[in-house]
Order: sequence, then C-alpha cells, then structure tokens
Amino acid sequence: MNSFSQSDKERIAKAISEAEAKTSGEIVAVVAARSDDYFYIPVLWAAIVSLFVPWPLLAFTGLAPWRVFLVQLLVFLVVALATRIPALCRLLVPRAVMRGRAHHRAIEQYLAQGMHTSKGRTGVLIFVSIDERYAEIIADADIYARAAKSTWQPILDELVRHIEAGDPAAGFSHAIAASGEVLAEHFPPGESDHDELPNQLIMLD
Repeated sequence: MNSFSQSDKERIAKAISEAEAKTSGEIVAVVAARSDDYFYIPVLWAAIVSLFVPWPLLAFTGLAPWRVFLVQLLVFLVVALATRIPALCRLLVPRAVMRGRAHHRAIEQYLAQGMHTSKGRTGVLIFVSIDERYAEIIADADIYARAAKSTWQPILDELVRHIEAGDPAAGFSHAIAASGEVLAEHFPPGESDHDELPNQLIMLD
C-alpha cells in the first residue's frame, strides 16, 4: 500500500502517542487496501451474461447445439476474466455491498486488536478501507455513553475529506488528534495508565 510513506507512518504514530498522553483512552488506526476480493462478482456477472448467449444463436443461426455451448462457455470465461480487473470489478459491485463489507471488516479489526478488552473499555478505532473509499470510527460503549455518536461525525467527515483529497495521512493525523481531545475531556489520564494497544498505523492487505 503505497499511500503511506515512512514519514507518514511516523507522523501517525506520533499523533497517537501525543493524543494518548492526554487521556486514559486508547486509539488504534487501521488502514486496509480492500475489505473483500469480491471474487463472486466476476462469476456472477459471467453467469448472467452467458445465460443470454444461447437464445439468439439458436434462434437466428444454424449452429449445432454443441457449438452454441462452446460459445456460451467462451463468453463465460471472457467475462469472468475481464471483470476480475480490479477497477472494473469495483464498478460492478453495488455500493451498499462494498460499505457492508468494509463495515464488517472494521468490526473484525475492533475485535482483533483487542479494543473491547482494554482497561476501562475506552478504546477508539479509526478504520479506513481504501478500495471501498470507506472510513469509520468505532468507540466502546462506555465512550458512547459520555460522548454520543454524533460527536464523532465531524471527525469522520474531516477524515473522509482528506482521503478524497489524496492525503490520508493528514486525515488520520487530524482524526487522531480530534479523537484524543474528545477522550481527554471525558477520560483524563490516570496514575496507573499504561499503553495497552499499538501506536503505529496497522496496515492490512
């Protein structure tokens, strides 16, 4: 994933460390290249297209049935291979499906990173899926009890704006700093606090 240089990663890690120094909360930043390979999409489209192939051939040509079958098979293979091209595949995947897969992966990462087991249940996940152009901030229930979900929407909107502008590192840095301010207001640092979760940007294929 070449959207993040080494300096970008260091900048994000520094932003997390600085934000967490002001709060007992934990912030984890995760970026995924994609949330699904959508392998079934090319197969689905190839099947749909190839289903319509035999009818005009049988109705308007004198091809033998076995030749029609070969043409149908060839069309299936060509469409399946063509729609495996990532850019084309993305165009064929419904937006709702992409958002659903990205949201599911965000939940997976919230659990995989141990956010729900952190001391005080004060973890915040900032998740971005590049191919899906999707971003989400997930906080623990204890955080939502003090800082409503609407509190996080402006932070998320600014993150998305930076991503669309081609500067995801700036988006992450801003979102981390803003999330840290919210956490600091409701969850000030304590004497026994220690860093439980990783501070570096977690990058997924």
